Amino acid sequence: MSNVAKWLSDLLAAPWATRPFTRVMRGRVTIIVMHRLADPARGIAGVDPRDLRRALEFLRKERYPIVSLERVFRSLAGEAAPIDRAVAFTMDDGTSDQATVAAPIFAEFDCPATVFVVTGYLDGELWCWWHRVEYVFESTRRRELSVMVAGIRHVMRLDEGVPRAHLARRFMEHCKRIPEIEKLRAVERLAAAAEVELPARPPERYAPMSWDDVRACEARGITFGPHTVTHPVLSRTSDAQSKREIVVSWARLCAEARRPVPIFCYPNGHVGTDFGPRECATLRRLGFLGAVTNWPCDHATVAGFQSSPDAPYSVPRVDFGADHRSFIRSVSGVLRTKQLLKRHVAQRGAAAPAAAAPADAGLSPEGPQDENRGPSTSLFE
Repeated sequence: MSNVAKWLSDLLAAPWATRPFTRVMRGRVTIIVMHRLADPARGIAGVDPRDLRRALEFLRKERYPIVSLERVFRSLAGEAAPIDRAVAFTMDDGTSDQATVAAPIFAEFDCPATVFVVTGYLDGELWCWWHRVEYVFESTRRRELSVMVAGIRHVMRLDEGVPRAHLARRFMEHCKRIPEIEKLRAVERLAAAAEVELPARPPERYAPMSWDDVRACEARGITFGPHTVTHPVLSRTSDAQSKREIVVSWARLCAEARRPVPIFCYPNGHVGTDFGPRECATLRRLGFLGAVTNWPCDHATVAGFQSSPDAPYSVPRVDFGADHRSFIRSVSGVLRTKQLLKRHVAQRGAAAPAAAAPADAGLSPEGPQDENRGPSTSLFE
């Protein structure tokens, strides 16, 4: 990013500069998703706690309604009063830093938040598969790894200047596209090829919060929803496993939490690939208010929520972003305005040739759309 672009980017995160953009957020709710909170003492990278504080300070100063996720869903369903420009916070997985770092900050600002927990992780039955992949890549002394993933051999060289974290993410992306049982085998093969012994329990850096932590967080205003038992991509599982992951995770949460929230969170959560009508039907039968996704990033609206019977089970969220400036641009309408302007320019660019083209030329009078992309985390691309 150039110095001028950085200056403009910082300028458009200033509270006074965001106010003219807020009108484009009327009727829209921002559901924020976060994962890890940075805790350098334990080697945890993630959202800087200082950025979370600055984000909450901005919301309070600019008088944005900060509401619970359950309130959002009931409002979108028409069961509660509309909440313009509202913001709700969510965190996924149930890692210990969410209890030790994030929860005190949310309590400091009297801000509700919802954590979606992987119940088998909190029960001590497993540690998350992507944490295991990360641990293997960081721990191995091998310079080359050769691993079979669903019948395809992947050769990864660790001494050619590519960061190990990048190689780990690439391996994870391959794993997300294959059946669950093949994914777990691939992780085992990776550890064997790397000559890394995986501990039975996750190291402190990857530790989950405990059920006692859950109840302590509830006393601070944090609520909890289910995020499956083992965190599989549900579309890659059998009918029986898909149902069990939802039903059992909800039952475990109901047994441990004082006031579990009947809203589900899909692992990985990409619309169109990671879940489908099967999962929506299970959630509907269990009486869930709905479910949240991870991609495409977008704001929630009443029209979207009520557009189809399955729409409440596919409610979008927006990533917190790289820092508090990214967050402010997302919730204030700056990035929404950018999105609308880009769409307008694209439509105008397509309109002229479309007008002169024959009827069968296959040109859309509306031009290319950008709906699936959602708000970007960067102002300048």
